[in-house]
Parts: sequence; C-alpha cells; structure tokens
Amino acid sequence: MQPHTLNTKRLEIHIKNMVCDSCIKVVKWELERTGFIQVEQVELGKAILQFNEGVINTEFISAVLHRNGFELITDEDTKLVEKVKSTMIQLIIFGNNTNHILRNSDFLAQELGYSYSHISKIFNKKETTTLEKYIIRLKIEKVKELISYNELSLSEISFQMGYSSVAHLSGQFKQVTGHSVQDYKKNFQLSNRTSINKI
Repeated sequence: MQPHTLNTKRLEIHIKNMVCDSCIKVVKWELERTGFIQVEQVELGKAILQFNEGVINTEFISAVLHRNGFELITDEDTKLVEKVKSTMIQLIIFGNNTNHILRNSDFLAQELGYSYSHISKIFNKKETTTLEKYIIRLKIEKVKELISYNELSLSEISFQMGYSSVAHLSGQFKQVTGHSVQDYKKNFQLSNRTSINKI
C-alpha cells in the first residue's frame, strides 16, 4: 500500500542486528506488510522509508523491528558502530576475496569517511570487544565456513582471507576457538559456528 501523498514523510533509519541478506528481506517484508509503510530502499543496517506522519511514528517502526529481533538506532555513535559491522560483514563474510583489497583499517576509513583511530575509539567505547578482535572473530567464522565446504586447502583459505601464512591463520584460529585449524578440519563439531550477530 502506498502512503498518503499529502503528509508523506521520507525517513532514513538505522537498524541494529542486520547481518545478512535474509535480514534485509525480513525488514522489508515486515515493514511493508503493516500496510502503512513503503520501503524505498533497504541494505544492511539501514533503510529509507516513506509513510504518512498522521498514521505512523518512529515508535511504531521501532516496535515492528523489535518484534523481529532488530533495533532502531538513534544514537550517532551506535550508528557508526553498526556501519562498521555491516561494512566488515559485507567485506569478510560476503566478499569473494579479502586478500586483494586495502588493509581493513584503510578500507574502513575510506568507506566511512573517518580516521581509523576515530572509528576504533568509538567502536571500543560502545562494544564489549575491540574493533581488532571483532574483525579477527569475523575472519575466523568465515574460515570455519570455508573449511566446512571442503573445497579449498588451508593454504588457499589462508591466502583468500589475507593471512600471511597457514601458521598465522592457525595461530588466530586457536586463539579464538581453542582448537587448531587442523583438528577443526578433521572434526567440525570441535568448534561450532557462531551466528554473525552474536560476534
């Protein structure tokens, strides 16, 4: 249903816990099925909506999102943190080859328009982990996924994920999971996959 044109408001909202393409579909579907909101655009962590101000307010939008495990973000620092997360998820989890891009710090600064030190400071202030540890954990989850496909050697995975060597990958893997990458390759159950929104 199209919103009434006389009092139509166009609003960009920022959304916490959007971590995959399915999240994009759920947000679009749930907002549009209210019958009062038109979703103009939606991507990880963000949506642009049109709605009649006389019928809908941000509390209503927040309630729809909350029912589906998402949160409406209003704080500027939290918005930046969610942009960092969605940018790194797109790069590491959905990207085809992490190895041939800029360093993570340069990439984030370029994408978000802030210095890496500012981004890192805000991230570390708002989260229970540092930005560096968050990126490492994302990479390890992607490594687990690649191992489970059983299509690439550890050397190929190491190269694709931007590690200098299998030994470097193995060291980080053990630090995060408590198991060696070779043991995990033999027995996937040693270290279960972690949902991206729980990292």
